[in-house]
Amino acid sequence: MAYDRPLAGVRIIEFASFVAGPSAGLALAQLGAEVIRVDPLGGNADYRRWPLSERTGESLYWNSLNRGKKSVTLNLREPAGRDLLLGLATAPGSDAGIVVDNAVGRAWFSYDALRSRREDVISVRVEGRPDGGAAVDYTVNGASGVANMTGPQYSAAPVNHVLPAWDFLCGQEVVSGVLAALRRRDRTGAGALVQVALSDVAMAAVADLGWYSEAAERGDRARHGNHLYGSFGVDLVTADGDHIMIVALTPRQWQALGTATGTTEVLAALETSLGADFATDEGRYAHREVIEAVLRSWFSGHSTADVQAALTAAGALWGPYRTPAEVAAGFAVAPGDEPVLTAVDQPGVGDVISASSPLRIDEEYSGSVPATALGADTEAVLADVLGLDAVELDRLRAAGIL
Repeated sequence: MAYDRPLAGVRIIEFASFVAGPSAGLALAQLGAEVIRVDPLGGNADYRRWPLSERTGESLYWNSLNRGKKSVTLNLREPAGRDLLLGLATAPGSDAGIVVDNAVGRAWFSYDALRSRREDVISVRVEGRPDGGAAVDYTVNGASGVANMTGPQYSAAPVNHVLPAWDFLCGQEVVSGVLAALRRRDRTGAGALVQVALSDVAMAAVADLGWYSEAAERGDRARHGNHLYGSFGVDLVTADGDHIMIVALTPRQWQALGTATGTTEVLAALETSLGADFATDEGRYAHREVIEAVLRSWFSGHSTADVQAALTAAGALWGPYRTPAEVAAGFAVAPGDEPVLTAVDQPGVGDVISASSPLRIDEEYSGSVPATALGADTEAVLADVLGLDAVELDRLRAAGIL
């Protein structure tokens, strides 16, 4: 990499499982931090999480989220193992003493326990709910109201999303918490306890979009299927049977859509007959179904290649629908088309599709490295960070702590 990554020299102990905490650790590692993930012997509850590689049975999920981290395993059922984790978390150094965890309910790893060893420790803790209750992305999504806004117009059943979006958004909040607390410590010397509840992340995001205020005034909005709410956007099918998503959020994008499809005059006549103004979001939204009907015949009469060429030439806003398998196949043929993706040889699995950080610093992607095997860095980390010698490591191994 041609640049010095911003967090080079910073050491972070990650004692977390599943998505929110580990995704934060991944992002911090991609920014250059030394992230040391600590798991119990044999791995945490997410070590075998799906998807699994058909080639080897290894978890593609675990090996993807833990790229670029060091892996330490300890017998955390024993006081000696817990003491080692606390030692790693509170080791000295201006760029150390930073912990990301979801260890809710573990008194031995509380903020007070950490602070008793290092006054300026930074602890960023992921919780399910702010009251300490359990929650995961899929329960939070239902409680937020989003599942009842999602889905086809003809169904009233809630629709779960596939992407654990709240987990990933929570992970980025964790990153912000780490950086904010580190900045404050650099300026004042004060440590911090930063708590991030997954349910708070979801509720805040929906409130920030104005959706709860809208519901308080108007009640629940009707479902829209694949129609864009509040403007014009919908998927249309080409003569080849491919779906294309088109969106018109601005007058220029609206004009480009008419130019691409040759429907400018038809849409203008429709606008006049309806007494509507299609230059506005409100006008396009109110008459979205009749606009869709006009455009549908053009799309169905043209091949996918012709549709894409016409939309691109006119400057319209559009995107294809692809399956994950199609994305993977496209990457194999033309990897440069999605430059954030990269191929990595993951030990124990083989070639996998990985990704750089989405942040391009000094115009460069971070690149990607494989995950190390579970526990592979245990002795090296304990020797480097805690100064344990070979005799002490042998003793801990014999005692079943390593």
